Amino acid sequence: MWIYLAFLSALCLGVYEVCKKASLNRNAVIPVLFLNTVFGSLIFLPFVLISGFSPGKLQNTLFYTPLISWAEHGLIFLKSLIVLSSWIFNYFATKHLPLTLSGPVKATQPVVVLMGALLIFGERLNLYQWAGVLMSILSFYLLSHSGKKEGINFSHNKWIIYLVFSVITGAASGLYDKFLMKSLDAMAVQSWFNFYQLFVMLPILLILWYPGRKKTTAFHWSWHIPLISLFLALGDFLYFHALSDSDSMISIVSMIRRSNVVVIFIAGAWIYKEKNLKSKVIDLILVLIGMFFLYLGSK
Repeated sequence: MWIYLAFLSALCLGVYEVCKKASLNRNAVIPVLFLNTVFGSLIFLPFVLISGFSPGKLQNTLFYTPLISWAEHGLIFLKSLIVLSSWIFNYFATKHLPLTLSGPVKATQPVVVLMGALLIFGERLNLYQWAGVLMSILSFYLLSHSGKKEGINFSHNKWIIYLVFSVITGAASGLYDKFLMKSLDAMAVQSWFNFYQLFVMLPILLILWYPGRKKTTAFHWSWHIPLISLFLALGDFLYFHALSDSDSMISIVSMIRRSNVVVIFIAGAWIYKEKNLKSKVIDLILVLIGMFFLYLGSK
């Protein structure tokens, strides 16, 4: 079951990335990210309140959010800091890079997760799974050549560096999720890390962005902004429940989630009319072949 939850999560994340790109188009990054945390918190607030004041209504359902200890709150707060760091880098990179380039690069994140899973959790991959990983590594190498055709040098471009930082911190978050899911409830983690992100983003908005807002890109409202939170919440909901399965492997779940690149690539080609699609299609095909091998290896 966890493998199918991971694929559904990937579909939601693909739509989330497209909505994020639309929201950031000629828009200020920090307020868009702040509003994402606001709407994300509002989605989970009713479940937390009902679980706390009328637990019988949600008990024995997937939406029940149990009470947790202060120590567990501390663990979730740490997760919110890791995720927020990844998001800040990713939002800036997404705004300035083509979707058909940023999406496949982000899809290589599970390779970093894999290294951590092997070292920390002792996970072992079979032949099919190793084939999938090698395909992903090859796709990243080819992507660097595709980027050069658009004047994007992977070793010197500021936004590529931001994207790489996003990949590293995102991988750290994935590994930490596997640790959290061994002892914490999925709804408790997802609900409270949204609340803590809002708590952290508010001073960032008021102190770092608001005073100098007239000197930077102006903020304008977009109905894509609440859709970011909606599809992210659904994607993470499926993701956390996939990890809650005792048989799940974070290295495989993380890799499958990156198959959201299919949705991202289609949007970049169809909606944004991005360039050099022929060479990028080869990179995309390698990513998809890698996902297929991972699926075979996890059956």
